[in-house]
Amino acid sequence: MNNKIGVIVDSFRCGVREGLVKAKQVGAEGVQIYAVSGEMDPDNLNAAARKEWRSYIESLGLEISALVGDLGGHGFQDKTQNPAKIEKSKRILDLAVELGTNVVTTHIGIVPEDENGEVYETMLTACRELSEYATSLNAYFAIETGPETAERLKRFLDKLGSKGVSVNFDPANMVMVTGDDPVRGVYTLKDYIVHTHAKDGIRLREVDPREVYGALGYEPLDHAKIAEEAEQGEAFREVPLGEGAVDWPNYLRALKEIGYTGYLTIEREVGADPEADIAKAVQFLRQFRA
Repeated sequence: MNNKIGVIVDSFRCGVREGLVKAKQVGAEGVQIYAVSGEMDPDNLNAAARKEWRSYIESLGLEISALVGDLGGHGFQDKTQNPAKIEKSKRILDLAVELGTNVVTTHIGIVPEDENGEVYETMLTACRELSEYATSLNAYFAIETGPETAERLKRFLDKLGSKGVSVNFDPANMVMVTGDDPVRGVYTLKDYIVHTHAKDGIRLREVDPREVYGALGYEPLDHAKIAEEAEQGEAFREVPLGEGAVDWPNYLRALKEIGYTGYLTIEREVGADPEADIAKAVQFLRQFRA
């Protein structure tokens, strides 16, 4: 593979500026940054601050692979919440473009099996608007894999009419939650993959994805809760890269075969020493380089 290696700076759990330095120190070439709240919230960044962040990141020799624009809750399943969430998502994408990337990753909520139901139509309506806006900027909102099978996600994406909403492929989520095969999933979603997360995991027992990722009628998505389950829950575990059920040689081969040339961005949501785990993950991925 020749893909660049990125790191989610928030995985270091030390703040954005220090996280950027650590990303450089472990050998990453790019970074992904949460831009939902706090210091990187678009509402908290004027034009001068945006230029300053971009210059600082470039001064470290890094580029931004994507921003995280996951607004949590029930994704875009609740039509009463969608106008505000859509507007916020657009502002995050505007920030991404200003910082030099054209990808914002997000969770949209679990795509329902019932394609004729109100929730499905609500999600389609929201994602069509987001897709059109992203396309106008030559950019993408990238749905993270895991809450539903690759086949169901592809059917949903095929209905949007444009590719402004595409895919952030996370192989570990598929392994841990749906039990889906990431290698097969790459081929299924090949026309939509614009960003990937490098993460690994194992599945301990079958679990209802709605209990993990939330859905109307269930608890809303909560990243802290997911991380806790991934570290000490009974259904699945996130583990260091190469120690889980992701078939990395064949997974990376599949990405190469479909022509994916984007980032492999390391995400580490658990563990007592994330910096050491991320450094090892960088070295793990480098062994596959041509």
